[in-house]
Amino acid sequence: MAGMAKTIILLGAVLIVVGIILLLLQKTPFLGKLPGDILIERKNFTFYFPLATSIIISIIVSLILYLIGKFR
Repeated sequence: MAGMAKTIILLGAVLIVVGIILLLLQKTPFLGKLPGDILIERKNFTFYFPLATSIIISIIVSLILYLIGKFR
């Protein structure tokens, strides 16, 4: 049970950190408007897919999880 409790606490701490980062990233002017983000605008239709932004966020999250696993 102690191992599971530590895992849940670690998961909660990671979620808090990710939440704080997301709050701070909303104020970042370039995030979501990178080259590689797909934007299609038509008369009554707008499609937006942040491809480059998703890749960068994925790399950052992977790096954080790798570091947590390495020093655990």
